[in-house]
Amino acid sequence: MTSFRLYGHHESGNCLKALWTARYLGLDIEWVEVDIFKGESRSAAFLALNPAGQVPVLERSDGRTLAQSNAILTYLAEGSELIPEDSFDRAKMMEWLFWEQYSHEPTIAVRRIQMKFHARRADDLDPELYAKGRRALGVMEMRLLARDFFVAEQLTLADIALVAYTRVAHEGGFDLAEFPAVQSWVRRVESALGLPHAADHAMAG
Repeated sequence: MTSFRLYGHHESGNCLKALWTARYLGLDIEWVEVDIFKGESRSAAFLALNPAGQVPVLERSDGRTLAQSNAILTYLAEGSELIPEDSFDRAKMMEWLFWEQYSHEPTIAVRRIQMKFHARRADDLDPELYAKGRRALGVMEMRLLARDFFVAEQLTLADIALVAYTRVAHEGGFDLAEFPAVQSWVRRVESALGLPHAADHAMAG
């Protein structure tokens, strides 16, 4: 059985979704913390793993490496229940994976990192980030109004990819109470993955 080493940062949704996928599937994986705020992803040792200087990076036991979070998810889950057998459903899952990186992560994750880690006030940020983030959540809300998961009525990589930053969207100034179907879906996916409910943690804090 191939073992893996996953290089990532514990606050990065892109990194965590790879870790969650591996753990859900019971894979042998070692987590290696990379402090991106201290420039560790720009070190010579890390750039030898990924010349782009980005986390996450998956390293196989044979030394081969793979970058880009959704490529890692797809590789790890090959042949598992997280990827639909039906070709259309599989393509639909990929559609949501592409959308997550193009329309979701660049708004919700970016506002979160600015507000949580750079102490920026919401009023000081580009208002388009908030508008586009709410539109992304609105797209998700419409998809989830009459279904439990994004594709084929089962947990797939689309759900894992999208939940990573959605569950902490409040840290970027988004109120999931405005999107009740999304809010319920977050809790379903967190439960399926064995994660604590981020919203409960936020209220406790």
